Amino acid sequence: MKIYSYKGLSVRIMLRDEHCPPHAHVKAGAWSARFKFSFWHNNVELWDVIPLSRRPPAAVLEGLRQSLKQPVHLLRARGIWWRKIGTVCLENQLWDWQSNEVVVVKGIVSTTNMIGSAHYESETNKTRLSLIGMHEVVEIEL
Repeated sequence: MKIYSYKGLSVRIMLRDEHCPPHAHVKAGAWSARFKFSFWHNNVELWDVIPLSRRPPAAVLEGLRQSLKQPVHLLRARGIWWRKIGTVCLENQLWDWQSNEVVVVKGIVSTTNMIGSAHYESETNKTRLSLIGMHEVVEIEL
């Protein structure tokens, strides 16, 4: 499903056989790229370009990344992903209360809890995390 166009390139969320992490696709004739986005922060990251030998200029990739970071495009990407894919890809990861972030390599300490479930509210652009063993819900305003 199309999110938007950037300089004639269509930025899309694929709806068939999609997988975590949340990401958008750009397909040009000679190459394709994927950009990761999140439901707990507003960063966008270039994930990969295939084939690497036909990689477009860095300015094109950075322009695509910056355009996806725009609030209107990121909101649309998240909304499509949530409605069609049905996950924010945060379940069973660790949330650190002290740093207010998902931690990957860090060990379990007193400030971390496992994320049991996560839901995105496109109307308010918020993600809600239910943590295992905690009654409080973490609300992330994006």
